[in-house]
Amino acid sequence: MYQIKKAEVLANNIYLMDVEAPRVAKHCEPGQFVIVKIDEKGERVPLTICDYDREAGTVTIVLQTIGASTEKMAHLKEGDYFRDFVGPLGCASEFVNEDIEELKKKNILFVAGGVGAAPVYPQVKWLHNHGVKADVIVGSKTKDLLILEEEMKAVAGNYYPCTDDGSYGHAGMVTSKIEQLVNEEGKKYDLCVAIGPMIMMKFACLTTKKLEIPTIVSMNPIMVDGTGMCGACRLQVGNEVKFACVDGPEFDGHLVDFDQAMKRQQMYKTKEGRALLKVQEGDTHHGGCGHCGGDE
Repeated sequence: MYQIKKAEVLANNIYLMDVEAPRVAKHCEPGQFVIVKIDEKGERVPLTICDYDREAGTVTIVLQTIGASTEKMAHLKEGDYFRDFVGPLGCASEFVNEDIEELKKKNILFVAGGVGAAPVYPQVKWLHNHGVKADVIVGSKTKDLLILEEEMKAVAGNYYPCTDDGSYGHAGMVTSKIEQLVNEEGKKYDLCVAIGPMIMMKFACLTTKKLEIPTIVSMNPIMVDGTGMCGACRLQVGNEVKFACVDGPEFDGHLVDFDQAMKRQQMYKTKEGRALLKVQEGDTHHGGCGHCGGDE
């Protein structure tokens, strides 16, 4: 059992929790994720690691209510427990293995959409703690839905909030802010990291490709099982088939086939769609977790 040490509401339907999980906290790195279960019959829910404290043995997660399991999790309070808290899973951000002095020479831009601020924050914090500055764009529909603002300001070189309705910060999409920084303010970036809803990552990549900025994306929004068994997170990256949970979740955004991934995600929601995908994809589909029908 894994005790919740802190639970708070960040915004409407978005919740933050610090969970006591010493083994995970000891080994996790920015970019990785955990799988949590609320009880024995609960759904396995993959959640990005938002922060961690190795000394305290805690891991911070951020969840958004999108289904029955996350709705139940949202009602958990300080002192309550998760039955399972498995991790760290996935591959760490590539920054972790790079030479720090070389990183300091790069101009890096992070672009977060909505709850994507949660996985962006630990990466920016890690860079900040190693003396590397990075600019951060965070977008949301309204000001009330922006999360982790103060935390992000504390570690970002420059922080640029954007709201679709113009209620705060830059009025418009994150893509228009990227173009403004580069085309109007003369910013030059060696790398962009974009994390958020798939549609946002798609258009962020179209923008950065036009601006000739190499871009990394995190494909955690398409994970279901989190172990590579169910095949839900199957995607095309260039000429290769990859699975976000075991090969990623980070990939070269200019090589990801977002249209295929979004279409596949919609098909995966129905039993008929899963059956069709299994036929179309053959051995590369995977199956056996109970979610995709591969074990029927």
